[in-house]
Amino acid sequence: MGETLKVAHARSLRDGDAASDYPRMAERALIGAVAAALLTALARRYGTLDESGQWGAFACGVAASIAGWPWALLLVAYFAAATGVTRFRADKKAEQTLGTNPQVAPRTAPQVLANGGLFCVLAVQAGPNVASVWGLAAVGALAAASADTWATEIGTLWGGQPRSIATWRPTLPGMSGGVTWVGTLAALAGATLVALAAAWLHQIEPTQPFVIAIIVGGFAGSTVDSFLGGTVQTRRWCEHCRAWTERRVHPCSYRTVHTHGYRWFSNDVVNAAATVAGAAATIGAARLLR
Repeated sequence: MGETLKVAHARSLRDGDAASDYPRMAERALIGAVAAALLTALARRYGTLDESGQWGAFACGVAASIAGWPWALLLVAYFAAATGVTRFRADKKAEQTLGTNPQVAPRTAPQVLANGGLFCVLAVQAGPNVASVWGLAAVGALAAASADTWATEIGTLWGGQPRSIATWRPTLPGMSGGVTWVGTLAALAGATLVALAAAWLHQIEPTQPFVIAIIVGGFAGSTVDSFLGGTVQTRRWCEHCRAWTERRVHPCSYRTVHTHGYRWFSNDVVNAAATVAGAAATIGAARLLR
């Protein structure tokens, strides 16, 4: 197992150190800026991003392009898949989570950066060296974001009654920290998608420990997301309906009050922490598989 990971690392070094290839980086930045502008404008046109989210996604797209075309394409693949599972039967999911979650809205810059910001920073640091520590961490961070999105969207749609990961008691659909078996399998699928896409784009055999480490890291990051969401994330209470929620104003029109977790520990903070956990877990898994 260790030899195959070394082979992957050696292959990732073929193109040399990206940091010393400034002309190519500048060229990629320019082309990436044009492509990112077009793609984010399209996403905003169809309500996937708001104005700030468009700028956040644009910055991520340019950074990923500077890191290398495989990184940029991986980011596009993640965003397309995440958008697809989020939009799939969105009306039904909104109906199921009406009392717990705010209505679906275009993604803002904090949401975009919480999910993809760490990936972009690590990808720039890794350059072509995808099997390096930085490269593994970058893909692991994105796999965690993907796993969390798939778990939330698919689990809400088909998972049935969720249970709190902290207490294992039944909880309301859409509440942070709730898990289902369907959502757990979806998390594995989301992490696997990113792992296989990264391997294909960087020309690494999908049977290598590189892929296994990313799947493990992505799933671990998603689990950390659920645990933080169920323990320290801010949670609100509707006194009129006597129900937990994450909405500031409940559907009954009563204003809810913060009664659990930390006020500053929002869903965006949880998502960012999950990507950090995914990156760290991927590095740890890769070392164990040597």
